[in-house]
Amino acid sequence: MPQPTRILLVEDDRKLASLLNSYFSGYGFDVEILTSGEHAVSHIVNQSPDLVILDLMLPHQDGLSICRAVREQYHGAILMLTASGDDMDQVAALEIGADDFVQKPIQPRVLLARIKNLLRRTNKQNVTNNIQESSETNTIKTFGALWLNQTLQRCTLADELITLTPSEFALLWHLVEHSEQVRSREHLLKSLRNIDYDGLDRSIDNKISQIRKKLKDDTSRPQGIITVRGKGYMFVPDFW
Repeated sequence: MPQPTRILLVEDDRKLASLLNSYFSGYGFDVEILTSGEHAVSHIVNQSPDLVILDLMLPHQDGLSICRAVREQYHGAILMLTASGDDMDQVAALEIGADDFVQKPIQPRVLLARIKNLLRRTNKQNVTNNIQESSETNTIKTFGALWLNQTLQRCTLADELITLTPSEFALLWHLVEHSEQVRSREHLLKSLRNIDYDGLDRSIDNKISQIRKKLKDDTSRPQGIITVRGKGYMFVPDFW
């Protein structure tokens, strides 16, 4: 019998935590709650839940610093909760490795939809990891010094391991699979997060910026992942 999906909810609002626990438990999730950031880092790293829901403002240690501390060791999905409408909070969360964010006040159905979307992506990656592909060309791509392995979710540049979050790797892989094709922000949001572009969402832009930094592509004058003004982003295979 398959084990239930484990969610760690780090939320100091006990009433909200109890509400979300009851709601998600009704959908078959195994929810564990921490009401403080004090031991969150060690708990996430040691217990490795399937998904972490992390509030931005927490006693003892805030959500951003927790996310930053665990991101290279924890390979599951991280969804941030923000009580502020400040774009900078959301940008900061995405830049340090959060896979998605939801703004308070929370609508449980919306949060559930975001969780399911993140888990579908993670499960798809796990299924891929357990399938031995008949042809490596489907899961391994090389462009000069850049090497990507979809099965292992690994990326190297000039034999140096590049640490990408699951959502960053998914975005890069999508661009790589459509090399020399312009992919719009609308298309990328729909393909990778299954949400419609509202004209304001900058999560794709922020992740592109982070990928460029990690791959040493000049962010002021990028040549490997270029911006096509008014249209979107394009991966340039000959650059690497």
